[in-house]
Amino acid sequence: MLVCTTIIETGIDIPNANTIIIERADKFGLAQLHQLRGRVGRSHHQAYAYLFIPNRRSLTNEAEKRLQAIEEAQDLGAGFMLATHDLEIRGAGELLGSEQSGQMHSVGFSMYLDMLDRAVSSLKAGEEIDIDAPLKLQGDIKLAIPALIPDDYLPDIHMRLILYKRISNASDEATLRELKVEMIDRFGLLRPEINNLFELMRLKLAAVPLGIARIDAGEKGGFIEFANKTPIDPLKIVKLVQQSPDIFQLRGATRLNFSVDLPESGARIAWMHQFLGDLAA
Repeated sequence: MLVCTTIIETGIDIPNANTIIIERADKFGLAQLHQLRGRVGRSHHQAYAYLFIPNRRSLTNEAEKRLQAIEEAQDLGAGFMLATHDLEIRGAGELLGSEQSGQMHSVGFSMYLDMLDRAVSSLKAGEEIDIDAPLKLQGDIKLAIPALIPDDYLPDIHMRLILYKRISNASDEATLRELKVEMIDRFGLLRPEINNLFELMRLKLAAVPLGIARIDAGEKGGFIEFANKTPIDPLKIVKLVQQSPDIFQLRGATRLNFSVDLPESGARIAWMHQFLGDLAA
């Protein structure tokens, strides 16, 4: 048995140790807890870290967040995830100068990175930065169907929010498939509402490259709103309206209405996938 202070986190090596007990874990920083936990266990030896705290009601809000983060970080790459959580809990601080932290606080770390990425991409391409343009096309999809992660499927609201964010940030269909497999493995077979959520994200991934800002559809049809810039040839839309005037109607320069009988959610999703595929062809 070794009884010590946090000096153990500096790298004291005890190869045979397989258990660590951390008293008053709520008093430690997130990086400290991660380092202390790493003092036990080897690649071929399972180890245990016990974090002792007083009554949860007496914990500060930040301490609660730190402990929750350390509990969730169990896989490879946990160090990066913990660093991100630490950034969210304590704030970003100064990234590029003495006054940068104020701007960072105003726009948020994630949006700041999006703005920086857009500026760098524009400069590399030799383009002028349009500061008035939206950062990226959102692709708002509404099909009047239930699309959510039910409370009784996943009671932990924090985990639900994390999954919502991961699903909404998926950059391709392969990522969505991996998330599906992960959710089935961790929480069980997907409910119809969750499948609908993934289908809406698939539609979004198909709509955004086409310059579609919004899709709104119900049982009797709906409309598609195009952004000011779209790669779709306008003549293609005009021909579509001319060939099927009973289905498609132009309303203004950017809005295409459609009238189709789609009472079932599955048929509505399939029709939208087919239509977006035809636009992209």
